[in-house]
Amino acid sequence: MNSDSESFHYQLLSWVLADTATTFESSSVDRQEIDGVDNPLKQATTSTSGQPESGVKPQTFQLGEIPTVQERFQAVLKRRLQLQIQNQPPLFPWETQLLDYPDYADEQSLVLVPAWGWVAQQSKLNLPIALPESIFRQLLEKCQVLLTSSVPLGAKLVQVVEELFPNEGQALNDIAGLVLRSNYRSPETLEAMPNIQSEYIDLKQRQQMALSLLAAKQLLDNLTIPVSLTNPVVEREWLTSAGILKLKVEYQSQGQTLKLRVEGKLPTPGIFTLKGQGTRAVGQSASSGNLSVELHCQQFNQTYTLEVDFPEIEQQPLVFAINPTT
Repeated sequence: MNSDSESFHYQLLSWVLADTATTFESSSVDRQEIDGVDNPLKQATTSTSGQPESGVKPQTFQLGEIPTVQERFQAVLKRRLQLQIQNQPPLFPWETQLLDYPDYADEQSLVLVPAWGWVAQQSKLNLPIALPESIFRQLLEKCQVLLTSSVPLGAKLVQVVEELFPNEGQALNDIAGLVLRSNYRSPETLEAMPNIQSEYIDLKQRQQMALSLLAAKQLLDNLTIPVSLTNPVVEREWLTSAGILKLKVEYQSQGQTLKLRVEGKLPTPGIFTLKGQGTRAVGQSASSGNLSVELHCQQFNQTYTLEVDFPEIEQQPLVFAINPTT
């Protein structure tokens, strides 16, 4: 596919994404026109209720009547409540008895648990705005499930995002076609990426579809590692909450034997599990640093999976698909 065709299709995709930005600006003008009036609701309220209605005599009280009694009652009630709280302090829902808490927490006792260990990779994607963490997580989990599926990439993209947009199969197929024809790594694509000021939740549905499909395509590309005898070494990186995971996959030929070797640089203690059909190799590191695993390839054109476990930051492993070809 030539560069002009890729540029044309990405311009179409950019137009889909940028439509919301225009809509957002026009709606801002409408709000400014409304905001030009100094709180019209307040003005209307003042004009209708600022003066007592004619014919209605305001209520008055004589000294010693109801207001004085109410003030006395409130003072007695307040004093009684204060005494009750002093004698029997209320407990928090998790307490069974009164506990003393320190005025400050020791910094060493503060342990920050990341919301999700793999989410930091989103900052490495070429998207005009960030996706909500829940959306990104759902897309990544679905990509993991479909990673080794044999369905075409376009259908795979639609399957990744279809749960977010039920009953929108045709629209998803149309936008997926634009995503497939665009090269998000090219300089032209990065320059043409629209500047969207809205949050994801404020976008129109077709903009959300385009962003979700773009993210899904990049995630599948990041998680798929194709190697061959002519291109035997491929590297990948994945940003985690503990730092960068670096992978180096080698497809080695030793006479009639083919071997698949994975070397990694871990930001935190972890486990590598390399799997094929009926074969597996496991490597474990108790600290950050280097780790490697390897398998002899018994069949040609077989897909292998690499599971990366980082127990200290995430319970679910991150799965890569390795596709060696001759």
